[in-house]
Formats: sequence, structure tokens, C-alpha cells
Amino acid sequence: MTCLNYTDRFFFFTDKLNSIIEKNINKFKNLSIVYKADKNNINIKEFLKIKDFCKKKKIKIYFSDNIKTAIKLGADGLFISSTNRRVYQPYKKSFKIIGSAHSQKEFYFKSKQRCHAIFLSPIFDNPKYTTNKILGIIKFNLISLYWKNNLVALGGINENNYKKILLTKSYAIGLISWIKNLEIKKPVYFFNNTRAFINNI
Repeated sequence: MTCLNYTDRFFFFTDKLNSIIEKNINKFKNLSIVYKADKNNINIKEFLKIKDFCKKKKIKIYFSDNIKTAIKLGADGLFISSTNRRVYQPYKKSFKIIGSAHSQKEFYFKSKQRCHAIFLSPIFDNPKYTTNKILGIIKFNLISLYWKNNLVALGGINENNYKKILLTKSYAIGLISWIKNLEIKKPVYFFNNTRAFINNI
């Protein structure tokens, strides 16, 4: 399994843009966007708006769970949710497939789906999950100990805990609420050679 492209170090999950989100995206170096909406609330017009934004910013955009639509709309890749176990045939080398898992069993399916990178979640506290579902650093590392795929940490990551990702072997991190909620004041960078995240002026 090859390493992620240098541009794939932060993945932001969203189904829309607004002024705060757009400003916050500018604070992240090497960020890609994953268009993730509820199955019954997919808005093609909104996706195309986000795609146009990505084109201007020269960042990648992934579409969720529907490879035909992803290809038709010109997405850079496909994101496969943890419950989706369909195996997709390779489209072209530049079209990357990424996916999420919560356990070893789900990781097995993501590997079979030829995922270029696999998100393991939730690593930190997240209102979406009960306390017993939160992995924490130790369990996160135990589950991913023998994973050969590119690993991405996801779930509850924010400005107060993101440096703890250095304690894992993650190549990248997934973001949701951190970018959506409050305006980020300082740029966030990722150093490939040390996996070090810094947040400075």
C-alpha cells in the first residue's frame, strides 16, 4: 500500500459550505473535502458548488458511497461508509477510494474494497457515540497495530486534542465539527517527515 498523496493529510467531511467554513479551510495545509450527506438528502447542486470551490482552491473532493455518481460529477475519489460493503472495480489510477471502519471486522471489508486509506473512528469523545464506543489512543493503536493500509484518525478531533494524533501511526486526520463550528485563528500544518502537527501564527 502506497502512502497518501501529499495533498491528502486532512479530510473535511461536510455537505455544505458557508463563510466560516471557507475561511477555516484556508487555515489547513493539504486538505481534501469529503462530500457526506444523508442518503435521502444528497444535494447535487450543493456538491457542484463545493466542487467549484475545491477547483479554485486546488484541493480534492470525494463523493460518498455512489461510484457512478462520483465519476459522473467529476469527483476525485469515492468515500465508502462503514456499512457499505460493496466491492468497486478500479476506475483509474488517479481516482482514489477511501473508507471508514470502527473495528477489525470492518477494516477487513475496507481492505477488500481496495481502500487507499481507511478512517478508524471515533478516536475521541463524540456526541454521536456512547462512551463505550469511544476508542481513545490506546484502543485505537491496538486495533490498528497490524494494519498495513494508510490510517486516518477520525472522530471528535479538535484544536485541543489533535496533537495527540502524534501518538498514533495515522498519516492523516479527518475533521468535522472543528471546521464547522468556530472560526480558526491560526494556520494548521502537517509535516510529512515527522507526522508532526503544528498550530502557529
